[in-house]
Amino acid sequence: MRRGIAGPASTGLTGYRRRKRGVSMAAEVDEATRREYESMERWLDEHPHFSMDYFTRKATREMVNAWLFSQALSQTAMTTRESVPSAPSSGAQTPVRRVSSSDLESRGLFGSYRPILTTVDGTPSFIDPQTITRTGTTATTSTTSSVSTPRRGGVSTSQLRQELRALDEREMMLELVRDISNDLDVNLLCHKILQNVSILTNADRCSLFLVKGNKETGERYLVCKLFDVNIHSTLEEAESQAADQESRFPWGMGIVGYTAASGEIVNLPNAYQDTRFNKGIDLHTGYKTLSILSMPLRDKDGEVIGVAQVVNKCGGYGQKTEAFNEHDEKIFESYMAFCGVRLHNASLYEQSQLEVRRNQVLLELSRLILAEQSSLSVIINKVLMHTQSLLQCQRCQVLLLDDTSKGMFSQVFECAASDFEDNNMSQEEFLNRESSTTNKSARFPINIKITSHVALTGETLNIPDAYKDERFDPSDEEGSENKTRCILCMPIRNSTRNIIGVMQLVNKVDDTIFSKHDENLFEAFAIFCGMGIHNTQMYEKVVKAMAKQRVALECLSYHAVASEEEADRLRKLPIPSSDCLHLLRWDFDDIGLEDEETLKASIRMFMDMDYLSKFSINYKSLCRWMLSVRKNYRNVTYHNWRHAFNVAQMMFTMLKTGSMEDLLDDIEGLALLLACLCHDLDHRGTNNSFQMKSNHPLAQLYGTSTMERHHFDQCIMILTSEVGGTELLSSMSKDDYAKCLDVMEHAILSTDLALYFKWRGGFFSIVDKNEADWSNKDNRKLLRSMMMTACDVAAITKPWPVQQRVAQLVASEFFEQGDLEKEQLKIQPMDMMNREKKDKLPEMQVDFIDAICMPVYKYLAKALPSLSPLLKGCEDNRQHWQTLADSRKERQDAEAAGKDAPEVDGIDGEDTGKLSSGEKNESLEEELATVGDSPSRIILETGEEERNGSGGCCPERPTCAS
Repeated sequence: MRRGIAGPASTGLTGYRRRKRGVSMAAEVDEATRREYESMERWLDEHPHFSMDYFTRKATREMVNAWLFSQALSQTAMTTRESVPSAPSSGAQTPVRRVSSSDLESRGLFGSYRPILTTVDGTPSFIDPQTITRTGTTATTSTTSSVSTPRRGGVSTSQLRQELRALDEREMMLELVRDISNDLDVNLLCHKILQNVSILTNADRCSLFLVKGNKETGERYLVCKLFDVNIHSTLEEAESQAADQESRFPWGMGIVGYTAASGEIVNLPNAYQDTRFNKGIDLHTGYKTLSILSMPLRDKDGEVIGVAQVVNKCGGYGQKTEAFNEHDEKIFESYMAFCGVRLHNASLYEQSQLEVRRNQVLLELSRLILAEQSSLSVIINKVLMHTQSLLQCQRCQVLLLDDTSKGMFSQVFECAASDFEDNNMSQEEFLNRESSTTNKSARFPINIKITSHVALTGETLNIPDAYKDERFDPSDEEGSENKTRCILCMPIRNSTRNIIGVMQLVNKVDDTIFSKHDENLFEAFAIFCGMGIHNTQMYEKVVKAMAKQRVALECLSYHAVASEEEADRLRKLPIPSSDCLHLLRWDFDDIGLEDEETLKASIRMFMDMDYLSKFSINYKSLCRWMLSVRKNYRNVTYHNWRHAFNVAQMMFTMLKTGSMEDLLDDIEGLALLLACLCHDLDHRGTNNSFQMKSNHPLAQLYGTSTMERHHFDQCIMILTSEVGGTELLSSMSKDDYAKCLDVMEHAILSTDLALYFKWRGGFFSIVDKNEADWSNKDNRKLLRSMMMTACDVAAITKPWPVQQRVAQLVASEFFEQGDLEKEQLKIQPMDMMNREKKDKLPEMQVDFIDAICMPVYKYLAKALPSLSPLLKGCEDNRQHWQTLADSRKERQDAEAAGKDAPEVDGIDGEDTGKLSSGEKNESLEEELATVGDSPSRIILETGEEERNGSGGCCPERPTCAS
C-alpha cells in the first residue's frame, strides 16, 4: 500500500469527503446506493435539530474523537499553508531566541513540546533513551505528520487509487497537495511525493535525486534519495533500492545531471535513443526503461534542490504504452512547484531538529561535567565515551599537556569502539580506568607528530587521508590490523584560552571521513571538555593543598604542643598557695617569679576556682595545656607569656577578691580565665594596622580584628588538639561547651581597641541609668568585655615602679614596629611608634589614661564597688604622669629662657629615653582606634620583667604546696 493516503481513523479520502458534500461514499459503492446516501445527507442538512438529537443519543466515543481530530487536522493544514515564508532569510544573522517557561507550556505545530529532561536508569538526562541505539549513538527520529496514520482497515491500495482516479483532475491535484501538506519527515515526504506523482502521470516507476555539495566552490553532485518507487512499494524498499545505486551522480552529466544543471524538463519517448541515458542501470536492475520524464525540483527561491524522474507511462492494468505527453509535463510541473517548497521546509525542519538534538547532547555533556569534578580520570573517560558514541569513531584520545614542558604530554586517555564490544569492559570499569601513562595494558599516544603540531599551534586538523599527510608516520602501524584512514585532531583550551591538551579522533566506524558537521560538534565537545578538565584540575589542586594543610597542621599541632615528659614533670611539682604567690593582691608584681613559677601560679588559679572538679578536667591535661600555651607565645618584647599571665592574674583577683565569681557562673569564669591566658597567642609584636598595611596573609584571612581572631583560632587549636592531649573541655556537655567557646571568643575579641570603643557606650549607659541588671544576657556580655579591657590595661593600676617598667617594654615594641614601617613599608609611623619622637611620653600617658583607662575603671567601680581599688591605682598613676608632664614643661620653658633646666626623674635616663612621645592629638581616641589593637598595646600594661623572665622568689617566701 502507498504511504500517506490514509488519514486519521480512516483513509485520506475520508477527509476529502467530509469537505466535499457531493461525494459521500467510496468509489466502489454502486450508483444506486450512492444516490440514496446523498438524499439521506441532504435531509439531515435540512433537519439539523434531528441530526443533533441523533448524534447526542447515538454517537460513540470513537465518533467524537474522529470528529475532533478531523477539525484539528483541517486547521493545522491551513496554518501550515499560510506559514510558508515568502522571503529568504539567513540563519547566521538571526539572533538566538531564549526559550521561556511559557514557550514550553504552549503547543507546537502538531503537539506539545517534548520535555528536554528525561530519566535514564534513575539518572536525569537530556537525551531521550528512545533515540539511543544499542551502541549509544543518537538515532534519527522520524517525525510523521498527523495525516500519516494507518489507513482504514479493509481498504486496499488499489481501491484508494481508483477513488482518486474517479475524481476530476482539479480535485485530484488538490487532494494530493493536501496529502503532503503536513509531513515534516523528509524521507516519508519524498516517498509520498513520488507515489502521488505516479498517480498524476500514470507512471510505472518514480525516483528522486537530491542536490548536494557547495554551489560557491562548484563542487555539486546528486545522490539518489529514493529509487524505483511505485504505488505498491514501501519506503524501506525504495531506500534499499537507492542504496544499491551509485553514491554520486555527476553534475551536468546524464539525464539527471543535465536536468539539475540546466533546470529544464527532459521528456524522452525512447530512452535508448538518447546518448545521456545510462543503459547500465537497466542491466543492473533487470528493468526495461522505455520512456522518461525528468523534472527539476525547486525551492521557494527557484533554486534547483533535486530532480524527480518518472519512467514508463502505463495504460490500463499496468501495461506500459505511449510516452509521457505535454499534459503530463504540465501536471507534473504544477505538482512539483508545491512539492519543492514543501520539501525545502521539511529539510529546514529536519535541520532544526538535528540542532535541537545537538544542543541536548551538549547539555548532557555539561551535566556530566558539572556532576563529576572530583576525579580527572572519571570525567575524561566520560567525555571520551560520549564522544566515541556520538561521533562513531573507532578510537578517541585525550592527551594532557605537561605544565613544565611545552609540547610534551603528561597523561593520555583513550577510548576505542572495541572496548565495549561483546562486553569486554563494563562502563564502571572504563570510567575508573586510569590514563594510558599509568596503565600497563593501555595504549601509548598515537600520531605524536600530528598531536604535537596541534598542541603547539592550536590549529584544528581534519585529515581525510592520513597516508597522504606528511605528518603521519605509517611505521607506527606496522603489524597492526587497524589502519588509520582519517584523523580529526583539535586543541583543548581552558577558560583563559590556553591550550591544556589535545583531543583526537581516528577513523569513522562507517568508513566515511569526518565531515564539517562532525568537526563543529567535536569543537563544541572540546570546549566542554576543556572546561571540565580545567575545573577538575583546579579541584584536585585544592584537594591536595587542603591535604598538605592538614598535614602541616598536624605537624604544627605536634610541635606546638608541649611534650608528655614536660607535662609529667610539671604534674609532679608542688603548687604554692595563692597567699604564698600573692595572687589575690591588686598590686601583684611578677618580678620575682621565674617562668616555671608562673606556670604553677596559673595552675593554682584553676585549683582555687575548683574548675578541675567542677568540669572534670584532667590534671595532667591541664599541665600540658598550660605548657603548650606558654610555648605558643613568641619571644617578642612585650606581648609574650608574661603579659598573658599578668592579665590572667588580674582576672583571678577580680573573681576572688572582687567577688565577681558570685555574679558570674562557673562557665563564664572558666572561659574568662582561659581567654586571658590565650588572648595574645602567637602575637608577632605588630598590631592590626601593620598587618593590613603590609598585606599580611593574616589580614587576608581574617579582615577585621585580625590579630584577635588569630589569637582565638590558635586557642581553639590547642584546646582541641587530640595529638597533644590538651582537650580540657572534653567532659563538658554539648551546650556547656558551646557556651564556653562563645564566651571565650567574645572575651578575646574584646581586647581589640576598636571594639572597646564600640561597646563601652552601652555599658556606660546602663550604669548611668542604674539599669545594671546583671541577669540580663546582653548586660553580662558588656560587663565581661569591660572586665577584659580592665585586665588588659591593669598595669596602669599597679604601683609606680611597675608602671615605669611596663612603659619601657611597650614603647620598645612600638618602636620596633615603627622601624619596620620605615624600612619595609616606606611610610612615616605614628608618633607613639616613632623612635625619633621620644620626649613627650608624660603628656601622652595622661591623655591615654583620660581617654582609655579612667572611664572603664570609673564605671566598673560605680557599678561594682568591690573593684574600686583599680580606680584608685589608676588615679595615683595619673598624678605621677601629670607631675612628670608638668616638670617637663617647666624644663622646656627654662631651656627656652636660657636658664638651667631641672632634671626629671624617670624620663631622661638611658632606658626611659627609649620611650616615645608625640604631639597631643585633638582626638586621642581616633588615633588609638587607628592602631587597631587593645588599649594595653598602646602605652601601658601590667607589670612585666625583662623578656627573658629573669628574677626569682623572695628569700623570705616559703615554698608551700596546696
